[in-house]
Order: sequence, then C-alpha cells, then structure tokens
Amino acid sequence: MSASISLKGKVALVTGGGRGIGKAITKKFAEAGASVVIASRKMDNLKATAGEFASLPGKVVPVECHVGRKDQLENLVATIEKQLGPVDILVNNSATNIGQGPALEVTDEMVDKMIDVNIKAALRLIRLTVPKMIERKTGSIINIASIAGLRPQPGGLLYSFTKAGLIMMTRTWAVEFGQRGVRVNAIAPGLIQTDFSEFFWKNEQYRAKLEKTQPINHVGQPDEIGFAALYLASDEASYVTGQVIVIDGGATAT
Repeated sequence: MSASISLKGKVALVTGGGRGIGKAITKKFAEAGASVVIASRKMDNLKATAGEFASLPGKVVPVECHVGRKDQLENLVATIEKQLGPVDILVNNSATNIGQGPALEVTDEMVDKMIDVNIKAALRLIRLTVPKMIERKTGSIINIASIAGLRPQPGGLLYSFTKAGLIMMTRTWAVEFGQRGVRVNAIAPGLIQTDFSEFFWKNEQYRAKLEKTQPINHVGQPDEIGFAALYLASDEASYVTGQVIVIDGGATAT
C-alpha cells in the first residue's frame, strides 16, 4: 500500500503531471503526503488533476510551463521555491514523440524539438534543482525513460535515441551526485495505456501480438509505474541509485 511510505514534508515536481504516467505518480506522491507541483503546457489538464486529488493528504499545485523553454523552466522552479521551498523530488516525465516513422524522413526540426523536450528539459531542471539538493545533502531524481531507449523501436529513431540519452544521463548524474546525497534513477516503461501511447495500444494487431507474446499479457497501467516512482522517491530506496527499473510486463525478456 502506498500509505505505508511517507513523503510528508517533501516538495516534488512532476513534469507532465496532468495525465497518464505523470498523473499516476502525482497521485502516489500526494497520497504519501508530499506537496506536488505538476507542470505542463495544458493548464486545463493540470487544474482537473489538482481538483481530482484535492482530498489527498498532500497538496497538488498546478503550474503552466512549456518544458522545452528555458525561461519557463526557470520561472517554474522560482515559483516552487517561493511558494513551497526547494525541490526534494524531481520527476522528469514530460516527453514528446513527433518523429514516428522512417529514419530517412527525420528532419532537423524534428530532432531539435525532440531534444528540447526529451533531453534539454531534464538537463535544465537538474541544473536548477540539484545545487540546493546538494546543499541539504538529500534529493531524489526520477527520469521516465522507456524500453525504447534499451532496444530499437521500429520507426522510432528519435524517441529511442532521446530515451537512451536520458538513461545514460541518469547513470552519469548518479555517479556524480551520489556522494553528495542525491540519488538519480530511471524507470523504463513498456507499453502503458495512456493518451501518449494510444498509437500503439489502440492498434488491434499490435496489441494482440503483445498480449500473445509478452509474459504478463496485458497492456501496462499508469499506476504500475506510479508505485515504482513512489518507492524511488522515498527513503526506503536510500541504497538505490544509477538504476534503470524496467517495467514492461517482461517484454524485453523475450
């Protein structure tokens, strides 16, 4: 039960926290008592999520922010620190996948947007939050990667290479920050039933193949990622850093 883990007194930032995996993580954190700031471009989604979770022990605060823009990220972190205090838990969850298709059709503009959202946003938030974590000698960073970063995804060159980059950044940050009290881990989901991945799970042929060949033969649910994030954010995971937790129903084991 998530209630057995306490994040009371902690300030968490979850990018893309208004829906899907980010929303599930937000719920687990708020159930555990954290103050959770959720950020994305779509304020309507954020407000709806904050309203839905209003009765939970932790406070959920929506802040509109385009994570691909440096000035908006700077404003986001400044707003959090002013209202709640420094960030204790950072979840880099926001992502985009505009380049699904043949590798030879990838354009420079696609590359730039994918890097801005999937890579630079995490780099910038690390720079904005980790120094104060180091001052306090405590902090947990959770990067939402993908099994696409562990093996090629057909038609998914850009998504795969940005998620592979996020995985290597996770390991490098873990090595660099570990002795200063900051843990850095990643979660690599398989197919999870969210709006973001509906291209795949709404494809009946693709879904039937997954359910036939995957050891756990159902499409993953956001809560199944949320529980893992809650553990990694908590003091119970104090000896865990530099790891990529794969949650894919056994897909990469086949």
